[in-house]
Amino acid sequence: MSTERPHILIIDGMALLFRSFFATAVRKQFQYNEDGIPTNGVQGFLRHTLTAATLFQPTHLAVCWDMGAVTFRNDLYEGYKANRPAPAPELLPQFDMARQASEAMGWRNYGVEGMEADDLIGSLVKTWKEDADLTIVSGDKDLLQLLAPSVKIALTKKGHSIYDEYTEARFIEDYGMTPTQFIDYKAFIGDTSDGYPGVKGIGPKTALKLIQTYGTAEEVVNSLDKLTGSEKNKIQDNLAMLHLSKELATIHCEVDLGNTLESLEIPDYDDRTVNHLRNHGLNAVLKQMATAQLVAEKRGN
Repeated sequence: MSTERPHILIIDGMALLFRSFFATAVRKQFQYNEDGIPTNGVQGFLRHTLTAATLFQPTHLAVCWDMGAVTFRNDLYEGYKANRPAPAPELLPQFDMARQASEAMGWRNYGVEGMEADDLIGSLVKTWKEDADLTIVSGDKDLLQLLAPSVKIALTKKGHSIYDEYTEARFIEDYGMTPTQFIDYKAFIGDTSDGYPGVKGIGPKTALKLIQTYGTAEEVVNSLDKLTGSEKNKIQDNLAMLHLSKELATIHCEVDLGNTLESLEIPDYDDRTVNHLRNHGLNAVLKQMATAQLVAEKRGN
């Protein structure tokens, strides 16, 4: 293994799968294979990951997955993500297909029942951020709380290659708070996408002012006597939800994934990989890999 500092690319597998599916499903381009199974999401996920690996040049790669719609957060709050529609029938068979294809590529895959992909990503960050540089590819801004000097987050923006890239310094400049304080900020404003309300009546401007002044949600609560009457009443009336919203917003970084750094090394693709992709009708992926191989060979010459 090289003595160069490792660079781990962490892929939010479900985020890329959903993004790829909806990018083509709107035009009914489901790309059925010979078995009549849609492949548009799977092919988009694989192509997106391959392109990210080319762009960011990692030495290691991990893909993190949700393992079902129910997690420990649903036990904490019944309304968590309850407003999300059921997956489209054309997407349902692609969940297993995507993970199987990712494994066939030789990438290290993580999925733990009861945990979200975000929690696995956070656990990988906590495990390796002192020993490696990490780039997280996702469309989920919740992950911004994981930013650190060695951690960059590339939010999907357009196509397979255009990203909105965040470092810790950029986040602080843009948001006016630290990445960790982003959790407290969301505890106040809630998250309509995830279905938890935060503190009713406390909007982004007030939440930011409170966080910038007192640092954390707990310190705001400890300083209620210093707030305006309106702010104090709103927080007191929603105190339990404030604490619950912070718990729901916090990425759990304590999952024991039990692997060595070597297990994340990116392998060379072999005949088994090619055969798996061909047998499942993932032809766009094969074409991209062949093109990348030709480019690499020309550079080598």
